[in-house]
Amino acid sequence: MPLFMKSPVAATPFSEEQLALLARMNFDEAKVPPYRLPEALVCNDGQRVDSPELWREKRRPELLRLFETHVYGRMFPKVPIEARTVEESAQALGGRATRRQVEIRFPGTPGPVLHLVIYFPNAAAQPAPCFLGLNFNGNHAAFDDPAIPLSSAWMRTEAPGVVENRATEASRATQTSRWPVETIIGRGYALATLCYGDLDPDYDDGFQNGVHPMFFTPGAARCGDDAGAITAWAWGLSRVMDYLETVERIDPARVCVTGHSRLGKTALWAGACDERFALVVSNNSGCGGASLNRRNFGETLHILSNVRPHWFNENCRNRSLDAEAVPVDQHQLIGLIAPRPVFVSSAEDDPGADPKGEFTSAFHADDVYRLLGTDGMAAEAMPPVNQPVLSRIGYYVRSGKHDINLQDWTTHLDFADAHLGRNG
Repeated sequence: MPLFMKSPVAATPFSEEQLALLARMNFDEAKVPPYRLPEALVCNDGQRVDSPELWREKRRPELLRLFETHVYGRMFPKVPIEARTVEESAQALGGRATRRQVEIRFPGTPGPVLHLVIYFPNAAAQPAPCFLGLNFNGNHAAFDDPAIPLSSAWMRTEAPGVVENRATEASRATQTSRWPVETIIGRGYALATLCYGDLDPDYDDGFQNGVHPMFFTPGAARCGDDAGAITAWAWGLSRVMDYLETVERIDPARVCVTGHSRLGKTALWAGACDERFALVVSNNSGCGGASLNRRNFGETLHILSNVRPHWFNENCRNRSLDAEAVPVDQHQLIGLIAPRPVFVSSAEDDPGADPKGEFTSAFHADDVYRLLGTDGMAAEAMPPVNQPVLSRIGYYVRSGKHDINLQDWTTHLDFADAHLGRNG
């Protein structure tokens, strides 16, 4: 077992206080309180942003720092990577794709090994655009491909009271509906993914595992703005981007970062922090992702930062009871992606993620995009179910529950085609 990963431990079940928080989620629009959103284009000192230069030089750095301080924690610094191809085959997917498996290390650090798998479209005559995202259950679960070994990372489990788990053969190809690689390759895109557990296990262990020990002493008291897990996962996506920039078969100017649920939150934060990502897709990201915290509908920062305290920083947990006390909201996060295209995907039967709040947040990011000389959100109101808006700020609510599926991916690919050019 690698030194950075401790022995299996038992989880503490949700406390009575945490269960009470979850039970208090509001699902009644009539109980959404009046709220006023903080302005994206007004600086901390009250100066109104009236030029792209002022946005880039002053307001954008201010907002990044506010999100670091009050929500996600400070982004880790860039470190050198060492990437090694451990397997490659041009005969994947019946010869339609080349599969490459890569180990990424952080030399001279106690950091983990990242296990990246990439599928390249063999029909591509030029470097291909690429979708990059984290997966929940290991590369072996994302694809029906026996050449991919079982993940050695911490693994999610539904077993009560267990937070440490290892992959088994029974978990192979159990998440393929979330990674329709044949469709993605057929549209001319490469696909790159790794398990989020490679970067940071998704439980509250005081950040003794994953990438945190590269920057903090395990067991040391956390400062208020120290990075949470979402920042660790987002940082990892940027380190994979460092590698993708060196891959001749990928167009580094057309890498799209994507994620579902908590990994949708991660994709938005990664896209805000790292401007190399050409396009950002957030799927069912909800609170801490695309939806507005001030609506107090479904999950809220106060609930999540106490039930999942490792996702966010300590300041978030301590100050989020009053949404107005957090000086930022998620429309500003989407604004930080401007002028690059961003697509917010919701699901009709996913009230916890607050689809209306996700649309409203995307809608209110429009002024930043307009300031920077692009179009923003084309819709004036939330569109009907299954009718995507493909403007520079895109939005889509599909029928069904909290998930990512072929219908979502088809729409995300349509959005990428519209803004990055068709590829197949």
